Amino acid sequence: MKKYITYILILLVGLFLGWMLFNNSNTSTSNTHHESTAHKEELWTCSMHPQIVKKEPGDCPICGMELIPLENETSGLSANQLRLSENAVALANIQTTLVGDSLANNAQNILSGTIEANEELNQVQVSYFNGRIEKLYINYTGQTISSGQLLATIYAPELITAQQELLTASKIKESQPKLYKAVKNKLKLWKLTDKQIEHIESSQTIQEYFPIYATVNGTVIDKLVNEGDQIKAGQSLLKISNLNSVWAIFDVYERDLKHIKEGQQITITSNAYPSEEVKAKVDFIDPVLNSNTRTTALRVTLKNNNKKWKPGMFVKASLKTETDETNNINVPASAVLWTGKQSIVYVKTSKNEPIFEMRPVTLGSKVGTSYTILDGLENGEEIVTNGTFTVDAAAQLQGKPSMMTTSVPSKKHTGAMSNMTVERIEESQSFINQLHYVYKAYITLKVNLSEDNFKAAKENGKALSSAVQAAKMKSLKNKNSHPIWMNSKKKLIAALSKFTKASTIEIQREHFLEISKEMIFLVKAFGVEEAAYLQYCPMADNNEGAYWLSNQTEIKNPYFGKSMLTCGSTKDTIH
Repeated sequence: MKKYITYILILLVGLFLGWMLFNNSNTSTSNTHHESTAHKEELWTCSMHPQIVKKEPGDCPICGMELIPLENETSGLSANQLRLSENAVALANIQTTLVGDSLANNAQNILSGTIEANEELNQVQVSYFNGRIEKLYINYTGQTISSGQLLATIYAPELITAQQELLTASKIKESQPKLYKAVKNKLKLWKLTDKQIEHIESSQTIQEYFPIYATVNGTVIDKLVNEGDQIKAGQSLLKISNLNSVWAIFDVYERDLKHIKEGQQITITSNAYPSEEVKAKVDFIDPVLNSNTRTTALRVTLKNNNKKWKPGMFVKASLKTETDETNNINVPASAVLWTGKQSIVYVKTSKNEPIFEMRPVTLGSKVGTSYTILDGLENGEEIVTNGTFTVDAAAQLQGKPSMMTTSVPSKKHTGAMSNMTVERIEESQSFINQLHYVYKAYITLKVNLSEDNFKAAKENGKALSSAVQAAKMKSLKNKNSHPIWMNSKKKLIAALSKFTKASTIEIQREHFLEISKEMIFLVKAFGVEEAAYLQYCPMADNNEGAYWLSNQTEIKNPYFGKSMLTCGSTKDTIH
């Protein structure tokens, strides 16, 4: 009996120990899982603005959206690759396109233009004698007139005298036929008809107010006089156009001229009739280039019997272009980020996962809204064509190579970055005005350093920082500008904070390197309201060389001041 009791006690003790062991294991596993989860969720970001990274949950300071855990999984990725969450891809509207023959062989050049009156059909109704307009029967532009229609009545002293001469000459026309004929011809030169002259003779009365009749058919496009105006012989009264035929005038950039020729087919659409396409042919290309806009005019003649096309109407045209680079690939311009000769695209390397790889490419010519890729891509690869800047911003946050670092040979990147090629981004005038204010504050700071004025530079550094912070992102109209501006703004504020805290002018000049790099990038990307001169000193930054911006061609070196004030040269002009 004692033996069985002993066995039962041993069994109970074993069960108790087993329960304790497994319970601790589960608890440990659970704790480990929570710790791992907590570790993974230490950083938070915005799915629409991946440049925002916080150490705790909350709302995005830009758009107000709730922050999400930052996924930073890099296992199995190369140095040039990054992974984004499916949610971030969807919310940022990142779109991809397969490259290949379908893009290469169907390059489209999109042109913008307006409808204008056909100058070949324009005519002017003029006055043939001096006088005063007593009554004007054409009251507004757009009015249709026909030949012989009464336009106005005019009081003309010369006509009164000429009528008196006609009545006198008609009495002696038998004895003085030549005089009579000369008087009649004088009236005919003033565009009086035979019927009007015969009426004066038969009635033996003089008309004080003389009618003017239309000599052309068409639509009044400009009314040049009003009732009561004094007019002179040969003065224009009305501009009249026959709108049965109009011109569509388009602006063509000089880089696209080699792809366009007279007789080429063109497809025209308008905002008024977006579903209708009109096929026409190019009948004229202006031989003179506009030196201000770097464009020339392309003209297409359109039939307009139903008056559908209105002068002043906006229209668009598309035409297929042929290139000599038939073995190369064309990609949308939105897919390319410009960092000098080594421009980049982002390739989607996984069919099922949002993994993107930065790929340097060599650009050929630009055809309409597409670039020819000479090297770096192959047919069938999938590239980012919308949201490219967002992907690049995410790469910067993950410490991956990006457009901001791919052209940089070393840590001292100010020279390379300042001399890189940056494609101009069209932005609102409101934002350009704010950026111009930032640029003027930067120029003042540059002048302070060139004059060795430490105290003034410190105060103007604060003024520049305030100008940067005052520039509102809501004034940006191009969504691709948002990550560019936010990234540069963040770097400028950080560099200016260090600049204003510097204890010597030498330290100020070190931080001026970073300030100049970001300002050069912004001015190249968006432009300001005046010419900016890119200047360079090879001895600055410990003989590494450094750039800066100036509003004048005269060299005043901010990195050395009065000790070597004229050291440097102007490398480029940014318009």
